[in-house]
Amino acid sequence: MARLTKLNRQKILDQNEGFTANTSYDSRNSSYDRQYMVKGGKLYIQESGKTSWADSRYNKEWIATDKETHRFLYDNQWRMNTGGID
Repeated sequence: MARLTKLNRQKILDQNEGFTANTSYDSRNSSYDRQYMVKGGKLYIQESGKTSWADSRYNKEWIATDKETHRFLYDNQWRMNTGGID
C-alpha cells in the first residue's frame, strides 16, 4: 500500500486517468449517488440526490479537495494502478 503523501496522491491520479467509482447513500431523510472520476490529474465528484423536503432534488459537480482526494484514494487505491509508487 502506497503512502499517501501529496506527491504520491498526484502520481496515483496521473496514472489512473479515466478511473471511475460509484457510491450511494440512503437514509430515511435523504439519499444520494456519487460518481468519482479521475480526469486531468484531478478527482471530480458528481452527486445527485434528494432530501425529504418537497421538490428537493439536486445535482452538483465539483473538484475534490485535498481531504476528499486523500480519503477517496485511501479507500480505493487497492483498485487503482499504484505501480512505481512507494
